[in-house]
Amino acid sequence: MDQLRFDGRVAVVTGAGGGLGKAYALLLGSRGAKVVVNDLGGARDGAGKSANFADAVVKEIQDKGGVAVADYNSVVEGEKIIKTALDNFGRIDILINNAGILRDRSFAKISEQVSKD
Repeated sequence: MDQLRFDGRVAVVTGAGGGLGKAYALLLGSRGAKVVVNDLGGARDGAGKSANFADAVVKEIQDKGGVAVADYNSVVEGEKIIKTALDNFGRIDILINNAGILRDRSFAKISEQVSKD
């Protein structure tokens, strides 16, 4: 069975420094897409910022022969992420909006009150 390929396509993956976002970015990169690896690099509680996560995924894609660039902007300022894609690759074909912060809000601990954080 032939693989689905993304040659010539540009993909933006938010939250791509780990977890599912990283898996999406690596798969797209391995199948020919040019990937913008977006990750703010914060801790699991949303605190802090680091380039390490996005840089590591970019390096992994490049080490396997793919093309990728890192973006460290918050998705709150999504236009900056899009600018990174356009500045580097001139277009966007695929957007995977995966970014999120894991907070201890499992169903067992969730309330009906609306959170403001």
